[in-house]
Amino acid sequence: MALRHAVLAALLSGEHSGYQLTKIFDVGVADFWYASPQQLYAELAKLEADGLVAGREVVQRGRPNKRVFTVTGAGLDELAAFATAPPKPLLLRDDLMVRVHAVDALDPAPVIAQLRERAAAADAKLTLFERTLLHFRGDLDEETFLREGERVGPYLSCLAGCRLEREIRDWCLGTARALEERAAHVRKERP
Repeated sequence: MALRHAVLAALLSGEHSGYQLTKIFDVGVADFWYASPQQLYAELAKLEADGLVAGREVVQRGRPNKRVFTVTGAGLDELAAFATAPPKPLLLRDDLMVRVHAVDALDPAPVIAQLRERAAAADAKLTLFERTLLHFRGDLDEETFLREGERVGPYLSCLAGCRLEREIRDWCLGTARALEERAAHVRKERP
């Protein structure tokens, strides 16, 4: 997947400025794609040049003017073509996982601290995703929303983000506990 597809998917919810898009990526797309604000602005310019999004200037009082973007018919066609292509396998590059893999040759204390930090970050994201799910659903229960609600795609991807963050949090806390218990056992065994 290219950044362009993630941007096009995020713009399906309506007309957004680059700033608004960065906020959408922080919450609504963060569970499956990361992009810096600079990358997003550059991608919006490319998408507009390619005719996949249309931009217009909004005049504001007391603030600088802003550009807002919407997906064009060609952008929808691009997303449709993307949706029919076979997905690439999930690739994971995680420096904390490398540290855990190598922990037998390291002082475990910094790795344990990093695991706890990652767990706290995952917990914060989980809370944010759960609030987002409630916002999507409104007064509907999940089953009704999934059957009848509008824009179920963002809900489902956010739901995946919740499950992923919950698993990351639980794995990090369990791994930190295991390493702490192991370190305590090793200290006890030494004369």
